[in-house]
Amino acid sequence: MVYHMVTNSTPNTCATAFSSSASILFSPLFSFLTQTAFINSMVFSQPANRNVLDFFSLRGKVVAITGGSRGIGLELSRGFAEAGADVANIYASSANSDAVAEEIRDTYGVRSKAYQADVANAEQVEGAIKQIVNDLGKLDVMVVNAGICTHVDSLDCTPEGWKHIQDVNVNGAFFTSQAAARVFKGQGYGNIIVIASISAHLVNRPQTQTSYNTSKAAVMHMTKCLAAEWASLNIRVNSISPGYISTDMTKMGIDEDPAMFNEWMRHTPAGRMAQPYELKGLAVFLASDASSYMTGSDIIVDGGYTVW
Repeated sequence: MVYHMVTNSTPNTCATAFSSSASILFSPLFSFLTQTAFINSMVFSQPANRNVLDFFSLRGKVVAITGGSRGIGLELSRGFAEAGADVANIYASSANSDAVAEEIRDTYGVRSKAYQADVANAEQVEGAIKQIVNDLGKLDVMVVNAGICTHVDSLDCTPEGWKHIQDVNVNGAFFTSQAAARVFKGQGYGNIIVIASISAHLVNRPQTQTSYNTSKAAVMHMTKCLAAEWASLNIRVNSISPGYISTDMTKMGIDEDPAMFNEWMRHTPAGRMAQPYELKGLAVFLASDASSYMTGSDIIVDGGYTVW
């Protein structure tokens, strides 16, 4: 096969057209118009550039959290207050919720109140969130943290036991997100952080907890669905998947079977459990402008457990 180079003595009309188009494309007027059109079509709020540490500040923001009186929720509540946020805790039955709110007010100089509601009851959750807005003036961030776990062989799991886990962990997460999103839609912005689990990514061992694992897998995928659905409302939705954290919940499992702890640590490259306060930095990041372009993400914090 022989290739021939074709030449043309007439002016290259394509090159001329490109030259003309390029002069328009790179003109200051075109740049201004396209930037303006882009800004007008943006969905997510875009914070102004500033000092990087200022991006992490929560001053002036109101953060609500379910299950914020103990364990992970308590340390997240403290972390939000340390970053300057007012904190509202929605609790089901914790006897120390009012005391925690008082501690946060006195220690960090922010507003903090406790509100009782069963997250599995949509009306109660919506009522609590409406009261938070009435009391604190708005809602910037909703942290969906409340959850329960049980270890039971699937052959022995009762319909009532299965339903209870799903009611709290799945229905409660959805009802809380939904009620917050209704507020966010009205005010034009919002941010939801869901506490999922590594159990959404793998099958834990040696404990049998199919009902819990199923619920957390549902919650993680719910987060992604809501992120896609509510992006047009300027609502961000992300999740955190903790590994083994030293809480009352994990202590119950270890008390049931002391060998369980050794098995967990054998599969954790970090060689230890995390303390609840080790999650508050990430939670503040997701609640702040530092994560302004993030939605639909799940962040695993597990000391390396899921890498194997």
